[in-house]
Amino acid sequence: MYYCNPLNIPYKYQLIQQGGNLLVNREAADPSLVEFKGTYYLFVSMAAGFFASDDLVTWTQHPLDERLPAYDYAPDVRVVGEYLYFCASKRDENCSIFRSRDPINEGFEAVAESFPFWDPNVFLDDDGRLYLYWGCSNVTPVYGIELDRETLQPIGDKVAVISARTEDIGFERTGEDHIAPRTEEQIHQLVEQYKAQMPDMDPAQADMIYAYLGNNPYIEGAWMTKHQGMYYLQYAAPGTQYNTYADGVYIGQSPLGPFELAKNNPFSYKPGGFITGAGHGSTLEDKQGRWWHASTMRISMNHQFERRIGLWKAGFDQDGELFCDQRYGDWPVNEEKAPWAAPDWMLLSYGKAVSASSGTGAQCAVDEDIRTWWTAATPTSGEWISIDLGMPMSVHAVQVNFADHELDLPFPADDKVQVGQFEKRYIDPAVQRTRWLLEGSVDGETYFVIEDKSMAETDLSHDLVIREDGISCQYLKLTVLELPYGQTARVSGLRAFGTADGQKPDPCEDVEVKLFGDLDAVVTWKPLNAAGCNILWGHAPDKLYHSCIVHGKSEQAIGALVKGQGLYVRVDAFNESGITEGSVLHVR
Repeated sequence: MYYCNPLNIPYKYQLIQQGGNLLVNREAADPSLVEFKGTYYLFVSMAAGFFASDDLVTWTQHPLDERLPAYDYAPDVRVVGEYLYFCASKRDENCSIFRSRDPINEGFEAVAESFPFWDPNVFLDDDGRLYLYWGCSNVTPVYGIELDRETLQPIGDKVAVISARTEDIGFERTGEDHIAPRTEEQIHQLVEQYKAQMPDMDPAQADMIYAYLGNNPYIEGAWMTKHQGMYYLQYAAPGTQYNTYADGVYIGQSPLGPFELAKNNPFSYKPGGFITGAGHGSTLEDKQGRWWHASTMRISMNHQFERRIGLWKAGFDQDGELFCDQRYGDWPVNEEKAPWAAPDWMLLSYGKAVSASSGTGAQCAVDEDIRTWWTAATPTSGEWISIDLGMPMSVHAVQVNFADHELDLPFPADDKVQVGQFEKRYIDPAVQRTRWLLEGSVDGETYFVIEDKSMAETDLSHDLVIREDGISCQYLKLTVLELPYGQTARVSGLRAFGTADGQKPDPCEDVEVKLFGDLDAVVTWKPLNAAGCNILWGHAPDKLYHSCIVHGKSEQAIGALVKGQGLYVRVDAFNESGITEGSVLHVR
């Protein structure tokens, strides 16, 4: 079975009113992925529901129990005995803890009211003792504390378990490619703008906004995994709106530490490719003993919290180092293969010729960037976009990605929304529909149907079509029939995968790596007949666990280094016919 990131699940629309501005976007983030009584459960922020699966590939959505706080971020679910426990974030109020024996059929019951926390994670140790980790701030650390198993109240004092260390840990630094997004002067200007919009703001609120807008990383999203007697405390940094959003990990011999930074960091990191970001996640051992990591991926165009869910093969190597396989992390994944296996199919659509019925930005549908898109000229049903692959190829998968932009919707009455300190939020529970027709052709004149979703009752903005036996075609045509709210067609990616006759690319030439201080490197190379390159690196030659896919360039900055660690780099080239591995360079 195959899946492709971002996961092919319905992402709910959220309306956010900030002052006089209305922002509309789909959002799902902060995944908690667990196995409970033979079923996999996926709880995410702002979904007004949860997802269930028997195989981690096909998911069904279920409404969230009305007793659960739908608008509280970072829902955490963990198995404790015969129950699935649930809690979520409420920074300034006591947080409730719920449990259920059967989330789909029986719902949840409240079992305790604890203290205020953000980004919680409950962990049950093998000895039956229960712990809570929490924290989401660019000022304060992640904390841990033991909970009484019966009352769920804290035992003892909280312990600071992870704090920011940007002078040693490169991936914790904020910004695109870890380049600070704002100067101090720009931060002060933005704070003044907020003050002008909210004249009743008190000094404490101003300080909070200043801290939020600053360049300090958010240390958040804790998740604890125990493996072979060791405790792996995972956390996210530097911020969900950046391509560098990642999950790091510390290792200790007891649940509350002390912890040491693991050698392989960040263990979940995806700064390049069609969709970037791989932070604030959860790690699961499945029913077959395989490991997986689910995490948050970013779009952040309509709102900084416009996000999606990714799922990665993971595991522990012979030295006990936690890793994720994200080398081709947004290409179709064969669920049955082991981590680090080469992809079954290559990307066929990048940079190919595109035509459309109308509109602008047609080439954006094949530029491998989810943050750009083709926009039709009208919202009329029947607008289309077509790709010419250049020659007949065997197409095995097509991912159809729709974008949203500047939707103008009526905001509901206050009794239906969450009213916060600076904004109002509303998750639209309505069932939307996304309908389209995908056709193929060998000659560009006679077309045949590949997938007909003209009568679909689903709303899948990142839909995936699989044809394991392959379809021979040169042209792919997507006709958009219906979208949520009657909006204009926007396609951020019409991505084809399969096989093509021809030679694999030649190895990249003149590969060089230059270091800049302890935390930064720049890799340059000369690509030959490649469609793209994948930069791999790690702290040992046999542990190239980090990767970054790039298209259309021959230079890439790596800002995720850890001070004092070794660095080995390899640049692989790929095209429609396969992957050519480069040589490993020992940099330091």
